[in-house]
Amino acid sequence: MPRLLLTPGEPAGIGPDLAIVLAQQPLQAALAAVADPALLLARARQLGLPLRIRTLAPGASPQPHQAGELQVLPVDLSAAVTAGQLDPRNAPYVLETLRLAATQVLAGTADALVTAPVHKGVINDAAVPFTGHTEFLAELCGAPTPVMMLVAGGAADGGVRRPVAGVLRVALATTHLALRDVPAAITRAGLEAVLRVLHHDLRARFALANPRILVCGLNPHAGEGGHLGGEEIEVIGPVLDRLRAEGMHLIGPLPADTLFTPRQLAEGDAVLAMYHDQGLPVLKHAGFGEAVNVTLGLPIIRTSVDHGTALDLAGSGRADAGSLQAAVQLALELARGARP
Repeated sequence: MPRLLLTPGEPAGIGPDLAIVLAQQPLQAALAAVADPALLLARARQLGLPLRIRTLAPGASPQPHQAGELQVLPVDLSAAVTAGQLDPRNAPYVLETLRLAATQVLAGTADALVTAPVHKGVINDAAVPFTGHTEFLAELCGAPTPVMMLVAGGAADGGVRRPVAGVLRVALATTHLALRDVPAAITRAGLEAVLRVLHHDLRARFALANPRILVCGLNPHAGEGGHLGGEEIEVIGPVLDRLRAEGMHLIGPLPADTLFTPRQLAEGDAVLAMYHDQGLPVLKHAGFGEAVNVTLGLPIIRTSVDHGTALDLAGSGRADAGSLQAAVQLALELARGARP
């Protein structure tokens, strides 16, 4: 039975709510949250949901999940929490839950990490440089090239969604950068490294023997033969040619405005977009609230939700747990595939 660790993320956001909703459901997994037990109990009371807490000792593996109960690896909050109200004093708490959970997975006491949303702004307000889960976990795990990929859609199997069979997978060549910094960040070496990770993990974790990857251009119309930008000719094209010569099935560079049409998408197993808002708006339009963020290139399995902290919904009972449920299902699928 796969063993999962869950970090509820920003304590003032909907992450604790989603963890509590998830705890009510039967789950064929061993699951534990890495959080402050008092926070979860207080939020459960606010939501009017029953919750039993079973505290885990440090280093202990999660046990099979029981509906209505949540195993917790405890981390203490720095300050009291009010749902919907950010407090920079709790930024160290958020990062400690991530650090502890990731190190537990690295140590083999759990098989995968599932993360609820954090609030990047309040962490930076606490004078802690932070650009996102992807970069934080990559540094912690010593992974030189993390790749952010979202998966939307899935096939039904006995009434359970299986996002691993997702119909749309969008990976990013760059992640959380200001738009003005993107062109300089797309280098031959960097793009080649991202494509190698994407190709490897599509094979190793998603069981695609010869993955077909559709690669976006950076500029409108993929540069229009150099008239609208030269990155496709000078950087992207040469990298694709080099890797095709090694046997990778790469299609592009393609204009992003036509790549995401059904006929074009049918030609590929995954899309590589050059920057965050080139690929993710389409992905989230196709499956927002049910899509999953998975970090490739790590020595651990990590999945996450496709949305933010939704402070206005925290404690209201109106938060939709669909994306967290999908993230858990994908983590289960990947963990089962990764087991010897």
